[in-house]
Amino acid sequence: MDESRPLGKIVLFGLQHVLVMAATPISAVFLMSATLGLSPGVTVDLLSAAFLASGIGSLIQSLGPWKFGPKLPFVMLPGGAPLVLFLAIAAQHGLRTATGAVLLTAVFTFVVLPLFSRLLRFFPPLVIGTMIVIVGVNLVKVGALLVTGRPGEPGFAAPSHLALAFATIGFTVAFYWLFTGVLRQLAVLLGLFAGTVLALLLFGLDGGRIAEGGLIGVPHFLPFGTPQFNLLAALPLMLYSLASMAEATGQTVINAEAVGKDIDPRTAVPRTVRGDAATSLLGGLFGLPLMVTSGENIGIVRVTGVRSRFVTTAAGLVLIALGFLAPVTRAISVIPSAVIGGTALVVFAVITVLGVQMLGRAELDRHTHTFICAVALALGLLPILVPGVYGGFPPTVRILLESGVGVGALVAAVLNVLFHHLGARRSDVSGGDAPDVDARDASAPDVAPDVHAPGVDAPDAEAPDTDAPGIRRRSAPSS
Repeated sequence: MDESRPLGKIVLFGLQHVLVMAATPISAVFLMSATLGLSPGVTVDLLSAAFLASGIGSLIQSLGPWKFGPKLPFVMLPGGAPLVLFLAIAAQHGLRTATGAVLLTAVFTFVVLPLFSRLLRFFPPLVIGTMIVIVGVNLVKVGALLVTGRPGEPGFAAPSHLALAFATIGFTVAFYWLFTGVLRQLAVLLGLFAGTVLALLLFGLDGGRIAEGGLIGVPHFLPFGTPQFNLLAALPLMLYSLASMAEATGQTVINAEAVGKDIDPRTAVPRTVRGDAATSLLGGLFGLPLMVTSGENIGIVRVTGVRSRFVTTAAGLVLIALGFLAPVTRAISVIPSAVIGGTALVVFAVITVLGVQMLGRAELDRHTHTFICAVALALGLLPILVPGVYGGFPPTVRILLESGVGVGALVAAVLNVLFHHLGARRSDVSGGDAPDVDARDASAPDVAPDVHAPGVDAPDAEAPDTDAPGIRRRSAPSS
């Protein structure tokens, strides 16, 4: 893992990592732009910032300066559930408040890090799996709106847009069916490229935008203006950060196993979380949502057998270079939203499936578990399926209720404590029957999917799995 290979090979393998994960920052920025109605100039600026922050975060996690980063081959990305929460806060309170929420959450992560190990037992697979299903459904809706536009707007659900999205999905399926190994892992990205080429042939693209401006571009500091700090608005994102720290535990352990490194989770995991928080703080200053570690590169490690952390260091340097190459970011920014939406539909639906898969390990045959999951899904999906349902509530209450992910996670966590912790103590006092809880050690990790951003499968801890596209995995504690 600490071996330094010849520079040419290091750069080549680093480029491979970049190709595997490049769709994530691209789709994240496009979702931000389409959902919030950002201008093309701001979109290019955010894309440049996403590459830059991803590269710096990858360097931190791979090199491990001071107490930041576990010195493992990690890459870092924006997107996923933090992006959905960022968009919800921005839609309700504005982009300046959403930026402030990211900065507050990054600082909150540093503050609660010493205590997070005590909170792990409150986020078992039942809670995390329920949250992932809600995240996936919400993301599928966001991806669909990229294809159709919003109801009532001119050109809503235009047949040409639907055809382009379906063609992109068809290309992705074809590549996944035809290829194996690393090329199969790239099926999502190849489908995105094929859909873009089809759009160019049929409708043409705005090539003039690519030629505008100079060769070097620098992302703007605080592109949305001075941040506004609202603790109530930031609460859903802070709540999610607790689950994210729980996931970082398994992510670090799985990565260490993949490269054959013996680690002490009590020291390595906090280093990973500090790297996440530091990179999120940096990204927030450039208008990005929370940044998170990615397990996409673990699949490449398993396939190629190249375990060196200097490969992901090279990937970080490539990402930083892409962030400063203005023509590259401008070229990426002209990809039609219908193509991005078609790609997003596939990737985000996989998140929902993996949430269901995780719930399958949460023993839903137990009536208590079924009840907790059902109540959390009902309340979490309500604002997603019926937009504006809480329109009559005060704004400070509405921001919490309209965050389906935050509500679902909070309800699941509270009910889990009520039935599995407080309920267990009540049974002990009354001398009643044994509580309906899992007999496993609450601190034992359980492999769980990563909900942060779409990408390529990371293998399970015991065996590689290169056949499932579009998602990373992390671990969460058992109940």
